[in-house]
Amino acid sequence: MYQGSRIAVVVPAYREQQRIEVTIAGLPSWVDHVVVVDDASDDGTSARVRALADTRVTLIRHEANRGVGAAIVSGYRAALAQGADVLVVMAGDNQMDPRDLPALLAPVVWGHADYVKGNRFLHVEAARMPLPRRLGSAALSRLTRALTRLDVDDTQCGYTALGANAARALPLEELWPRYGYPNDLLGMLAARRLLVREVPVRPVYAGEASGLRPWHLATIAWVALRRHALERGTRSAASSLGDVAIS
Repeated sequence: MYQGSRIAVVVPAYREQQRIEVTIAGLPSWVDHVVVVDDASDDGTSARVRALADTRVTLIRHEANRGVGAAIVSGYRAALAQGADVLVVMAGDNQMDPRDLPALLAPVVWGHADYVKGNRFLHVEAARMPLPRRLGSAALSRLTRALTRLDVDDTQCGYTALGANAARALPLEELWPRYGYPNDLLGMLAARRLLVREVPVRPVYAGEASGLRPWHLATIAWVALRRHALERGTRSAASSLGDVAIS
């Protein structure tokens, strides 16, 4: 428990047998639940999770690969069923520093935000982020800002915290299942006038190649535009109830 709130960490994982144990081992003791969602890995990811002695851990395994967005939705639903107040997403590749968790959680716990995103560009070690990732993320952030009017600079960062009440207000069954899910989720949040903030998080890389490909940029742009079109009615209804600040 953190500052009186029950915290669940959702860990989407695909072929992470080399890093999943150290990812979970690094989580603070005050994390109440850890939901690992193995998205049909064909390696030993699930076996490594099952072997852990950590009683906080719940393993969900998709029998077919459904994508990281779908894995996160499975994790969110399990965490809500466990009574969590805040739902954090941390990838299974140990690229998200647990030391950043308090800063990520604080705005949600204290009622200053419904959703908090990590922003790698704001961190003093931003230069560690590989150039292709920086360029691709910057381009997608500009598009997402234009469509959502959210003041966000690192839309592709997956290190996030979502309040349970906000999660229940979202049509999670509609979330884009693969690349583009962060932009789709931001569109959902913006349409419902939910409060979004960013905090600096450390970019952690060990020389691995980026999974972001040129064709992903086109797909993600289409996903963001699609969500903008789908939420026209929701935005109109929210506007009729009065504006709520989005920052």
